[in-house]
Amino acid sequence: MTPLNLSEWALRHRAMVAYLIVVLMVGGVLSYFKLGRAEDPDFTFKAMVVRTLWPGATAREVEQQVTERIEKKLQDTPWVDVIRSNSKAGESLVFIILKDYTPKKGVPEAWYEVRKKIGDIKHTFPAGVQGPFINDEFGDTFINIFALTGDGLMAPAGFFETASDRVRLRVSGQFSSLDSIRGIGLQSGGRLFRLGDIATVSRGFVDPPAPRMRVQGQDAIGIAIAMNRGGDVIALGDKLRGEVARLQRDLPQGIDIHVVADQPEIVRQSITLFMSSLAEAIVIVLTVSFLSLGLRTGAVVALSIPLVLAMTFLLMAAFGMDLQRISLGALIIALGLLVDDAIIAVEMMVVKMEQGWDRFRAATFAYTSTAFPMLTGTLITAAGFTPVGFARSGAGEYTFSIFAVVTIALLVSWVVAVVFTPYLGYRILDHKKLLAKAQQHGEDLYAMPFYRRVRASVEWCVRRRWPVISATLLAFVLSLVALNVGVQKQFFPASSRPELLVDLWLPQGASLKATEAQTGKLEQMLLTEPEMAKSVKNFAAYAGNGSARFYLPLDQQLFNDNFAQFVITTHDLQAREDLKQRLELRFAAEDGEWSLLHARVLRLENGPPVGYPVQFRVSGEDLTELQRAAEEVAATMRANPHVKGVNFDWSEMGKTVALDIDQDRARALGVSTQELSTSLNLLLSGMSITQLREGDQLIDVVVRAAGDERQRISALADINIRTSSGRTVPLAQVAKIRYELEAGLISRRNRLPTITVRADIRDNTQAPVVSAQIDPQLDQVREHLPPGFRIELGGATEEAAKGEDSIKAVMPLMLVGVITLLMIQLQSVGRTVLVLLTAPLGLIGVAIALLVFQMPFGFVANLGVIALSGMIMRNSVILVDQIEQDEKAGKPTWEAIVGSTVRRFRPIMLTAAASILAMIPLTRSVFWGPMAVAIMGGLIVATLLTLLFLPALYAAWYRVRPVNIPAATPQSASSG
Repeated sequence: MTPLNLSEWALRHRAMVAYLIVVLMVGGVLSYFKLGRAEDPDFTFKAMVVRTLWPGATAREVEQQVTERIEKKLQDTPWVDVIRSNSKAGESLVFIILKDYTPKKGVPEAWYEVRKKIGDIKHTFPAGVQGPFINDEFGDTFINIFALTGDGLMAPAGFFETASDRVRLRVSGQFSSLDSIRGIGLQSGGRLFRLGDIATVSRGFVDPPAPRMRVQGQDAIGIAIAMNRGGDVIALGDKLRGEVARLQRDLPQGIDIHVVADQPEIVRQSITLFMSSLAEAIVIVLTVSFLSLGLRTGAVVALSIPLVLAMTFLLMAAFGMDLQRISLGALIIALGLLVDDAIIAVEMMVVKMEQGWDRFRAATFAYTSTAFPMLTGTLITAAGFTPVGFARSGAGEYTFSIFAVVTIALLVSWVVAVVFTPYLGYRILDHKKLLAKAQQHGEDLYAMPFYRRVRASVEWCVRRRWPVISATLLAFVLSLVALNVGVQKQFFPASSRPELLVDLWLPQGASLKATEAQTGKLEQMLLTEPEMAKSVKNFAAYAGNGSARFYLPLDQQLFNDNFAQFVITTHDLQAREDLKQRLELRFAAEDGEWSLLHARVLRLENGPPVGYPVQFRVSGEDLTELQRAAEEVAATMRANPHVKGVNFDWSEMGKTVALDIDQDRARALGVSTQELSTSLNLLLSGMSITQLREGDQLIDVVVRAAGDERQRISALADINIRTSSGRTVPLAQVAKIRYELEAGLISRRNRLPTITVRADIRDNTQAPVVSAQIDPQLDQVREHLPPGFRIELGGATEEAAKGEDSIKAVMPLMLVGVITLLMIQLQSVGRTVLVLLTAPLGLIGVAIALLVFQMPFGFVANLGVIALSGMIMRNSVILVDQIEQDEKAGKPTWEAIVGSTVRRFRPIMLTAAASILAMIPLTRSVFWGPMAVAIMGGLIVATLLTLLFLPALYAAWYRVRPVNIPAATPQSASSG
């Protein structure tokens, strides 16, 4: 039975092929416009927050009575990795973080278990505990954040039960206005008063204040909007923009709507940048094709590009994939690879036509000679991306679409090369001109001067095989040294978005009013100082809490009275960097204006959130020893010249006033401890006694002492306490007042108190490099730690290790897949080993390129290097297969090696040039730049080594002798 020749089938069914081209092109264009748009790929946040309130309790009481119970119960939750907690006065926050390799489907099951376990222990909490409140939507990203700025309790009265009806009794009197509250009647001493006669009734914000939002220096109400999965963020943004414009027209004068976060506009700019980068890459690839192949031959390759892209978009739509940061970059990476098969196929067609073959026979020959080596090479290239596709980690999930999009594009490109390219070549190539061209250089195309020089170079390497092999190995070893010593390491680069985050941390125990005061200072600085104001487009401030998650990798901060966060949108990247520098200089100024707080100015991150790039965790039971060890770690970190802003996530003491109750006197006066606490809470903080009903809103009515009584600690002793007889006595008669310090916050990790010592980077040195410098210096501190204490490395280094470990775990799978493909194609252990030995040679070029362009080696660049090995092996397997075919045709092994290399020179160089030059647009990207540079440098060197080193290695492996030199025991290449 004759095997199916897809190229021959295409030429015998030309009408059908033409129809398919039109249908696929139209389908691809329609699919492109229907693909979802987003800034980042879908990413499963494997973190949940459990918040519990216990008013009046100390941080230590919260830790022991609330946090400990929750942590102990949740420690056996499926997939749990880390349980982190913050216990402070009156509040417990427990973060449940699942293992990085938790499957996507396992996350909801884990959250269900958490809810069930919390329900099981809810009855064990002390009286007065509120909650726990569970937030398993911690990772929801809001595409738009808007801000609005601008200058009665019911009790049942019973019912009548008649023979036929139940008639309810309603009593009027609920509060509907401030006047209705002022008019409340009070009776005292036989006289009737109204509440307004003895108390001020006013309307305002919660006081003590709750976390609040401000925009451009004005109080604001935030409205955050999230998009359903798979939606088009640009389309949704357009609809929201129109709706906001309509609402603004209908709002009262003086109330304005501000756009605080606008992801649709960011995505629109990303898509526009992608289209320009894609167009630039297409022009580059077409220029390579036309200049090297000629007008008609280049046209065949040029027409295959939109066809492959259309089919890729069609399949992306079918698999529910979006256009986002990762998939857009993957499309540009794929563009340099997807023309490889088409170039090989059309180049083979041209060669055969020049040798006198007719169009039909020449068009179908490529399928019989190179289709399956091309398929094997294509699959090997795709296999190079499998560590990305199957890496079970947050970073792997974030970058999954590199594998998906590149694999789809590569497989589609092979189909186009064997089905549509022969059809296009049959239609476009000029048979007569190719024959005339062949007659100009004789029957042997490769007898031209250029190819004679190529042959001489290859023969020189084959004859001097051992020096060539030795030099290559030396270069490889040096490249490994350079990558480990000279090239900086990185997790993910900073984002290219124009926002800046400014975090303000006041001392532990600082009031929200103090935080608001510092917030106001920074607001005035941004609004009034011309050098800063010119860089600012708009800004929002959050006091007592962090921003809502407007950006997927945001390291979100929750519920801290001593914390404020600014999200500053600048006009462009230059303005962002200028403002960042000015803010950092002001915060570090020697005048001490900002010395009472810790200020941090940072760009947005890419990839899974890390927080501070350099982190060391100190864990141990004894809090005193823990703080001492943390101070030693901090001193070591401060000695490093590359770090700045060394600080602790906690360890400060908070101010408290202790009341020692004279129980005998208190009982004699009829004052209980509970009543005393309630009275003080009512007077100082206030207590909600009823509610004002206003439309669909319920507004608390709070009773408390006048402002001066509540704000002066010195007046505490004179506060009057009501006794059981109705008289009042000063607080000093029943209690002794002491001033002391207590732990304001206790942070734990896996039930062990843990202080994290954190720092930012002062210069352009990468965080993993700095962490690697500091970690060995802490060994001396580790030696003197008490039993049970430990110091662990965190930050960017820890997160990068998780990502790299997840890739290493899949590497054996990739290796088995590649070896299997090579064995299927080559049917030889020896030739398979030869191809595998070429895979790591790209590291030589990678090291050179990264050193020359001063690029760091991070997670994304690592993916590029792994994929690069697949590209290299693709060229190697095609060359080795050609050598084997020549040997089977009866040629001496020497001639098979040299001749095959000469004949494969042009297609290998053309495909490499297309892949290398197509990366140029990505080199300007902050995110993709290191990967593009690594692939370009690696592919340049690896391509040359494929054409020079591989023939020498092949000849050495099989001990091949030149045909004109007799050998005592001649041996030719065996089949393995």
